[in-house]
Amino acid sequence: MKELFKDLVHLVGESAVLGEAQELAPYVADVRGRYQGDAVCVVRPRSTEEVAQVVKLCVDRSVPIQPQGGNTSLCGGSVPYAGERGVILSLSRMRRIREVDAANNSITVEAGCVLAEVQRAAVDVGRFYPVSLGAEGSCQIGGNIATNAGGTGVLRYGNTRENVLGLEVVLPNGTIWQGLRALRKNNTGFDLKHLFVGSEGLLGIITAATLRLHPLNTCHLAAWLAPVSIDAAVELLGRVQSSLGPRLTAFEAMNAAQLQTTLQHMPGQQSPLDPALPWHILAEIGDASDEAGLRTSLENLLQTAISDGLLSDAAVASNEAQRAAMWTIRHSVTEAIKKAGRGVNHDIAVPVSKIAEFVHRVGPALEQRFAGVQIVIVGHLGDGNLHFVALFTHEAWNAFSDPQAVIDEVHRLVYGVVAELGGTFSAEHGIGRYLLAEMRQYKSEVELALMRTIKHALDPRGLFNPEKVIPQ
Repeated sequence: MKELFKDLVHLVGESAVLGEAQELAPYVADVRGRYQGDAVCVVRPRSTEEVAQVVKLCVDRSVPIQPQGGNTSLCGGSVPYAGERGVILSLSRMRRIREVDAANNSITVEAGCVLAEVQRAAVDVGRFYPVSLGAEGSCQIGGNIATNAGGTGVLRYGNTRENVLGLEVVLPNGTIWQGLRALRKNNTGFDLKHLFVGSEGLLGIITAATLRLHPLNTCHLAAWLAPVSIDAAVELLGRVQSSLGPRLTAFEAMNAAQLQTTLQHMPGQQSPLDPALPWHILAEIGDASDEAGLRTSLENLLQTAISDGLLSDAAVASNEAQRAAMWTIRHSVTEAIKKAGRGVNHDIAVPVSKIAEFVHRVGPALEQRFAGVQIVIVGHLGDGNLHFVALFTHEAWNAFSDPQAVIDEVHRLVYGVVAELGGTFSAEHGIGRYLLAEMRQYKSEVELALMRTIKHALDPRGLFNPEKVIPQ
């Protein structure tokens, strides 16, 4: 391994190869501190050509490669396993914005670009990149694409997949696929970029991407709503969509437990409405039209919903500061849960019409089974994606003699209902190592066999992000 380290330094330079324990520490642990791995070193190339050279060197010596972006994965997909003697390949130095083409509504960026930087570059030319996440200040575009990240704008703009026009990828044999096309139409055989979107680094290392931009909305209205129940929230969603159509950008839901947890553990935040109300919705409308007319339409709709008994209360932001404060609450939920206790987290999606049934069935069942558990729910109601958390205090969690058995039992109950309702156990966070058992249980043998065939075709030696996503 000393020889490997020396050769990597020769390829990319001494400052680009990290080998000391303190240097490796941020790369070998996940963002929530639940997974800890090992690696020979971290390599930080500066170009696609250097990535290709590193890959060739490692593959020639049968050394596993762990691609890594901002390391914000919630499923353990971005860190190696304990005892792993491979190399972490970090894209963090590849941060150039190669081209912005406002006329074509596209932007070409390197994989290490932080999401927020891409958003700002789009705004600078009067355009909008719509993928928005709580981790947008640290997550990187390559990781977003590798996990097909969702976020708060999916309702209107789709997942990351719908916003990728082309890719540049280093393949497991060290060759470079140049697929950076900025086209909306290209009917010339297989659309290969879709192999790599959502593949979590198993099939290739994304080094650059051409992304779709959208018109920049000049008018944004945010409203904090308190539906009387989750059933009423779903009905309200339908009304807003019928009335405002594609101008509805986000429809984010959280229950009282989630809001109260956030207010308790993230000081300085204040709920626009009574936090004891059972459900809360953050809705946002975006348009390039006159704000006064849009505000009137929204307020009339909300008044009707209150009169019809769907809403207990509503507050429409009157300025940008109020809108930003609402979104700060929404983006603080993950950190708040982490501080509050030990959560058994689920990133599920069911058809929107089945959301209320899921909540009514699963929450009470878990409360009956585990004394003191708190059901915390936040999610993208508009696209059926809920982050459903069984939250235990640290004291209660530490009292369990077999914590893994608790996790397994909670998962069985939650995912069993999800499957019955035609849903998925992973809507936007990916699989990583966290959901391998669920892949084995809920994916058909036909699907798994197809995935293994594709993996073997591109990476026959299994060196790219080994033992993740596809169960053996």
